[in-house]
Amino acid sequence: MIKTRIVSLPYLVWMAIFIVAPLVMVCFYAFTTPDGALTFDNLSGLGRYMPVFTRSIWLAAIATVICLVLAFPLAFIISRMSESKQSMMLLFLLLPMWMNFLLRTYAWMSLLENNGLINRLLGLVHLGPFQMINTQGAVVLGMVYNYLPFMILPLYSVMTKIDNSIIEAAEDLGAGRLGVISRVLVPLSMPGITTGIIMVFVPSISTFIISRMLGGGDTLLVGDLIEMQFLGNAYNPHLGSAMALVLMVLVLLFMSLTGTSSDEEMEDMLI
Repeated sequence: MIKTRIVSLPYLVWMAIFIVAPLVMVCFYAFTTPDGALTFDNLSGLGRYMPVFTRSIWLAAIATVICLVLAFPLAFIISRMSESKQSMMLLFLLLPMWMNFLLRTYAWMSLLENNGLINRLLGLVHLGPFQMINTQGAVVLGMVYNYLPFMILPLYSVMTKIDNSIIEAAEDLGAGRLGVISRVLVPLSMPGITTGIIMVFVPSISTFIISRMLGGGDTLLVGDLIEMQFLGNAYNPHLGSAMALVLMVLVLLFMSLTGTSSDEEMEDMLI
């Protein structure tokens, strides 16, 4: 027991410095004024930013659903391949992630701008140019592109454990393709679905680089607001901390609801 505590001591120190201390500072700034007095004005004043919070949740939810729809069949196809092909496909999947996040987003800027490659190709068939950059659609596209692997990987890890005999048994019992998907694959893949949703939704709702570079000034998200309070001209770390605290509560609430629904579904399967 003593050896276990000694071994875990570096981790506890790390957690106290880089997790507990920042959380305490955020809570302190959120409930105080620049003079150090206790106040709730920082939280009560967030009502005027409700459209930004709503937009962030909405766009993050759209990106998460799109990632799930794309990742589910891809993960299943990869999981049914031979081991060598699985390794190759995972390499192709992870290869773009080796490139810097900003560079990947810059690449999409050059593709989506009015004189970009996509509009030039459309111009060859006398279509466009279309306004694709600085739109909410461009922000969702950036989220999907950057976070899709985080949905595929947990689904793939779960689907590799689903034996083909289970699918064959469902087909022998009269289940069609939709029946196999809805009554076999989806329930058995629920742990991966839950993990993937969390891994995509959480960074999507808090992103600020994607919205700034692909959405311009017309698509302001919560992450942009928080950054403006700490690094922008509207310097107000107390208001920024209140925004960060509310965002953290929303994320924790979402994670708890997702985890609860997943546990209930697994219990129903066992029963």
